[in-house]
Amino acid sequence: MMSKTIVVVGASRGIGRAMVELFAQNPAHRVIALARNLEKMNDAFAKYENVTTFRLDLAAANIRSECEKISTSLDTIDILINNAGKLVNKPFLELTHEDIQSCYAVNVVGVMETTQAFLPKMKKAHIVNISSMGGFQGSVKFAGLSAYSTSKAALCSFTELFSEEFKDSEIAMNCLCLGAAQTEMLEEAFPGYIAPVSAEKMAEYIVNFALTADQWMKGKIIPVSLSTP
Repeated sequence: MMSKTIVVVGASRGIGRAMVELFAQNPAHRVIALARNLEKMNDAFAKYENVTTFRLDLAAANIRSECEKISTSLDTIDILINNAGKLVNKPFLELTHEDIQSCYAVNVVGVMETTQAFLPKMKKAHIVNISSMGGFQGSVKFAGLSAYSTSKAALCSFTELFSEEFKDSEIAMNCLCLGAAQTEMLEEAFPGYIAPVSAEKMAEYIVNFALTADQWMKGKIIPVSLSTP
C-alpha cells in the first residue's frame, strides 16, 4: 500500500479514534489527528510514532487560520476525513439560538473552512465528509434532532456543490451518511439504544472507502446503515 498523509478531524473518541488507529497500523502512513480534547488523543495515540495530534475546535472563529498553521508542517494531504460532529437533542420549540448556531458552526461552517485551509496542500486527494442518515433525503426522521439533522443535510449539499466546482481536478469529495454505530453520540441521541454496528466496524468501512473509493466516484451521497435509526 502506498504511503499517504491522512488528516482525521474529530479524532478523540468513537469512530474518529478508531479510524486513526486503523490508519496508523500502516507505518508508511502519516496520520494527523485533530480534535478539541488534545490530552485524550495524546493518551490514545501515544504508542503510534506516525500519529501527530493537534487541538482543533471547529466552533472557533479562527478555524481556517488554525488549520492553515497545522498545514504548514505538511508537504501534501492525500486524505481528509471531516468526522467531527455536534449533537443537540432538544424539541424544536426549545432550541435556542446557541443550540442551532453551535450545530451549524461545527457540522457545516467548520467543515467548509477546514477544507478551504487544507485544499492548497492537495493535488490528488480524497475528502470524505461524515454525515448522518438523519441528513439523508427521504430517510426516517426523529423528533428532537432538527438542528443536528438539518446541519448534516447541509453537509450533503456542500459535497455536491464542491464536487461540481472541482470536477476538473483530481480532488474527489464524497459524503457518507452513517446509520447507528455504538458511540457516545448515539447514546446522547437515542439513550439505551443498542446499535447493530460497533464504532470499530464502522471505522473499518470508512477507512477502506477513504483509501479506495475516489477511483470510482465524486460528489456522491451514500447511506451506510443497517438499522433505523
